[in-house]
Amino acid sequence: MKKLLFISAIVLLIASCTKLDEEVYDKIPGDQYPENENQIANLSVEAYAKLRPLADDEGWWFLAQEVSSDEFCGPTRGSDWDDGGKWRNMHTHSWSNDDEGVNRMWGTFWTGITTCNQIVDMMNDLPQNDAIKAKRKEVETLRAFYYYLLMDNYGDAPYLTSAKNAPDRPLKISRAAMYDSLIATVTAALPSLKLIDNKYMVTRYTAFALLAKLYANAGVYTGTPQWALAGQYCDSILAGPYSMAADVSATFKTNNEKASEIIFSIPYDEDNFKGFRLHMRTLHYQQNLEFDMPVGPWNGLCVVPTFFDTYDQNDARREAYHIFGQRYTPGGTKITDGLTHLDLNIDPHLPALNMQAPTFTPTQIRTTGARVGKYEIALGANENLSNDFPLFRLSDFVLLKAEMNVRAGGNATDNNPDFDYIRTRAGVTPFSGATLQDILAERGRELYCEGHRRQDQIRFGTWTQSWWEKDAHGPEKNTFPIPKWATDANPNLL
Repeated sequence: MKKLLFISAIVLLIASCTKLDEEVYDKIPGDQYPENENQIANLSVEAYAKLRPLADDEGWWFLAQEVSSDEFCGPTRGSDWDDGGKWRNMHTHSWSNDDEGVNRMWGTFWTGITTCNQIVDMMNDLPQNDAIKAKRKEVETLRAFYYYLLMDNYGDAPYLTSAKNAPDRPLKISRAAMYDSLIATVTAALPSLKLIDNKYMVTRYTAFALLAKLYANAGVYTGTPQWALAGQYCDSILAGPYSMAADVSATFKTNNEKASEIIFSIPYDEDNFKGFRLHMRTLHYQQNLEFDMPVGPWNGLCVVPTFFDTYDQNDARREAYHIFGQRYTPGGTKITDGLTHLDLNIDPHLPALNMQAPTFTPTQIRTTGARVGKYEIALGANENLSNDFPLFRLSDFVLLKAEMNVRAGGNATDNNPDFDYIRTRAGVTPFSGATLQDILAERGRELYCEGHRRQDQIRFGTWTQSWWEKDAHGPEKNTFPIPKWATDANPNLL
């Protein structure tokens, strides 16, 4: 079982078996800590722990990226899933500065940033050696990841690199200025970061991935595209120790900690590191019978029907990533809906975002919309899954490399043969001369429900367009507003 170690009480007993009068200490003196490599490694644990809320409603990052996009939604099913309209607001881009997702994302990102700053401050006060310096660069890069999420979602924001003497009401800096600082921070950290495959810590490959993302979106963040630099950092990842999985589902298994595509992930565990409950949010009430679950799911989130139709009938990802059709128990017995008592046969085509009787039947309200099946739901699954959640994985950067090639006037497959493999392993014909539109569509199909779609749509220019149940709008919705509670406390954020 995956475990994440946290700093708690570190006790050092210095005693003698024969000298009972010797002084015994129950702490390591501050000027002697950390004493060894393990203690140095533990300095960053709490900073990584702040990744935990990202995938659920405590932190809202994943939900905001997906529910706001053209591929995923939270429909209102009669009296269920209205929740003050927060799911509809997110999908239709009608959020305010006091919506739950807007509020919680901001707080989550700042918790991560502040924790990193506190750890950096603490390390700056320690006796310096190469190990401490390298650990500081690691934490600074993790802080840059949190800032990247903040900048991507909110635009202009404060930029603080120390928790000591931080102003009570910090001023914002421009998104472009923050981008420049993040590029400088991560680039400077590269020589100090380990060139290893470790999915639970910031390595040099994590930094390559972060730089590739920053440069790929530079046109959005600063107005000046950096396609070539993004492509170069994609090359650094593609030359690394990662390899494409043979099966479209392999990366998302319950025991995926050794998955060959994952670069950086959140190590969820149903007992020790809870916070991944996507199956509870998406499965129908009676699908606990399908997976022999001791808890009942909530029958909510599902695929947008027009996005579902972008999958070819023969595309292996269509069934691997979605749950639809007649549902059965592990023993092969048909499952029925608990209200209608009809067979639970999930129609993947959701008829509307807000379904109310009598316009819609109980069957439509309760059993439409393909559910998320991408992340394995093991038999006997509890309310929290143990699947690691990939924040960066190889397929993303194969597709990003293809995009950068095409934007630079080349071909998607130039120095990038795995671009064709992504489609081949899904059982569909590779593109012949892929266009940017082809690549955006393929990113959607491949990276479905991994938290990338909002950013992709903004970069490709489709975010402001209309789609299913969502009207066109201007660029003012390219970022979320800073929460009201934050601007009330600090008018400098207005």
